[in-house]
Amino acid sequence: MDYTSFTLEITDHIAIITLSNPQKANALGEGFWTECREVFERINEDPDVRVVVVASSGKHFTSGIDLGYLQSSMPPENVDPARAMDKMRRHLKFLQAPFEAIDKCRVPVLAAIQGGCFGAGVDMVSACDIRYASADAFFIIQEINIGMVADLGTMQRMPRQIPDGLMRELAYTGRKYLAGEAMNTGYVTHVTPDHDALLAHVMTVAARIAGQSPLAISGSKEILNHTRDHNVADGLEYIAAWNAGMLSKEDVVKGAVAALSKSKAEFDDLL
Repeated sequence: MDYTSFTLEITDHIAIITLSNPQKANALGEGFWTECREVFERINEDPDVRVVVVASSGKHFTSGIDLGYLQSSMPPENVDPARAMDKMRRHLKFLQAPFEAIDKCRVPVLAAIQGGCFGAGVDMVSACDIRYASADAFFIIQEINIGMVADLGTMQRMPRQIPDGLMRELAYTGRKYLAGEAMNTGYVTHVTPDHDALLAHVMTVAARIAGQSPLAISGSKEILNHTRDHNVADGLEYIAAWNAGMLSKEDVVKGAVAALSKSKAEFDDLL
């Protein structure tokens, strides 16, 4: 399937999604919101995919939601205000859905960010499992700078990834959050000198993840997301039930043999 907002390449168990509109700083236009949800639904059903890399082309990762699309999606002014706001609420849920799909994807999603990542771009990468950046990268919660509250996931996910005071400062000021600061405060895992080095680093990490048992990786993501959203006691109960039903003796034996022999285990794909 061809996409208009990004390209999709699957190789060696790695799905690479690359935003492909650098002429508009990879602004997230009308087609993106349906296509992003669809591509992650497709990835969830593809047994060949064990990890996803989200990248982009050009100088900036993304300038955020396309303002022309944002304006065109507003309800008309000459209608009942309650009905207009009902339509707005449903549209916001539609816009949240692609990032929910990233968060709930059964395999890890790694973000490779260069240049500016504005507004909805922060919503997007906050939904990813791990963020990596080039030295020129920066993040801006742009919504506050245009008089609104970020509403596609930044306010819900990012506070779990960085200190509370810093989160509030970024949300209230709309200032640049530079790559070095983002790494020092835990939002970004690794910073590289440039975009090429960034992609090489992220692909190395992705290849290592793809070489693990896909059942164990999928289970690890499920458990980590559950732990994020529940207390410790609930998390321990969940992992006990999960491993009681999902632990693969075949994968454990393969992994143990490979570790002892210092060889590479070959694991079966998910169904």
